Amino acid sequence: MKHALSVTRDADFSAWYQSVIAEGDLAEESGVRGCMVIRPWGYGIWERIQRLLDDRIKATGHENCYFPLFIPLSYFEKEAEHVDGFAKEMAVVTHHRLIADGKGGLVPDPEAKLEEPLVVRPTSETVIGTAFARWVQSWRDLPVLINQWANVVRWEMRTRMFLRTAEFLWQEGHTAHATVEEARGETLQMLEVYRTFAEDCLALHVIAGEKPENERFPGAVATYSIEAMMQDGKALQAGTSHFLGDNFAKAQNIRFQNAEGGLDYAQTTSWGVSTRMIGGMIMVHGDDDGMRVPPKVAPWQVVIVPMLRDQPEDEALLAYCRDLQKELVGGSALGEPVRAMVDARAQKAATKRWSWIKKGAPVVIEVGGRDMAGGNVSVIRRDRLYREDGKLDSTVCPRGDFVSGVEALLADIQGELHRQSTERLKAQIVPVDDWTAVEAHFAEDRKNPGWVDVRWARPTGDELEQVVEKLKGLKLTIRNAPMGQTGCDDGPCLFTGRPAVERVLIGRAY
Repeated sequence: MKHALSVTRDADFSAWYQSVIAEGDLAEESGVRGCMVIRPWGYGIWERIQRLLDDRIKATGHENCYFPLFIPLSYFEKEAEHVDGFAKEMAVVTHHRLIADGKGGLVPDPEAKLEEPLVVRPTSETVIGTAFARWVQSWRDLPVLINQWANVVRWEMRTRMFLRTAEFLWQEGHTAHATVEEARGETLQMLEVYRTFAEDCLALHVIAGEKPENERFPGAVATYSIEAMMQDGKALQAGTSHFLGDNFAKAQNIRFQNAEGGLDYAQTTSWGVSTRMIGGMIMVHGDDDGMRVPPKVAPWQVVIVPMLRDQPEDEALLAYCRDLQKELVGGSALGEPVRAMVDARAQKAATKRWSWIKKGAPVVIEVGGRDMAGGNVSVIRRDRLYREDGKLDSTVCPRGDFVSGVEALLADIQGELHRQSTERLKAQIVPVDDWTAVEAHFAEDRKNPGWVDVRWARPTGDELEQVVEKLKGLKLTIRNAPMGQTGCDDGPCLFTGRPAVERVLIGRAY
């Protein structure tokens, strides 16, 4: 069969990914290196992610706020490990005015140099920590639970749209607590929020767990992640939650009078997800005809395409389609009103149909004169595009039956995408016991190897560095130690030979 995209996943996964983004009108290059223009369909998906995740964040007691894009350099200098982790990625503002250079161009005005350089926000722990120091004076002021939706800038050298860009959109949560137990509980609570959101809304099966010491957020005591497996077997870190201990509190002087009258440093956390989640959905759900958007985050769940012929009967056909739209939006699916639209653009019906297939609209409805006369619609499910004979699966259905069944149909599509994601991940994680098996598993001629599951003794320091360097030889990283482990079966750590305390997942990653 001939697919809608010019390149398939098997032929060139990287080129296929870029093709999905371009032909699905998700995003495009901006003319600024490493930055992208997120087009309405792509941004509509991000708006759905924002709305659904924001509700979950607020349900756990957090409030939204906003902090400045520019952060004084001195704020970063207070936390040495943090600034060292981000120093190579920081964009810095040094002047506040431009002047003509006499050659038709513009240059920074030497007289307009800032007294202190300003860093364009790479993350907000330092500026928010400074505010917490003002807000928190007593144990009665705790906990502080805030979140912001914002853009950040990290000067990436190798960029790829949605996955790794110089500027990206995200939410970042920041909290302060009186005790270690409360802060650790917050960190794990938000990790679970991310896990359930990815599973329930994005139809991504993910594994939540703790990162090894070398993969911690700069300045954190512990970092936790949700990891998703892409169709090429690589991992994508889809969200992180960090327990910061009192490291940032000491740097930012976040102190409070406890109930006994003494002074304590606050225990803080931070956590975030970004537009990277859209990249993850593309590489998990996409096929050789484009994107497949889970109904919960699709800007339009049902797209109605009237087969217009520039004839007088077009008016009646449009009226039929708009009445169908009204019926659909009056109903509900997946806990919200159905999102349905009529594509009345003056284009060929086939052109419009394939544009929505490439975008990944969950259901595409085609309506021609014969459908209207019979009170029918022709239904295309994006997750089941072809029949067994390779032809497009367009099913004629009575209009009333489609309207009454759309709730179950969208729920079934959401569940089917999640089922496929779950099956792929479970099938591509292999337990191994020695380094020779790791090398064989990730041999150069093996396609889409997935991950391996190995015993781990939690080495630190130089011993951990040796492990990291060994893994680099095969372009591997430790993804995380999955949550919920009650211990480790008897056996030695694959790397150190000491008794293992847990198991970790290892794979190649984006």
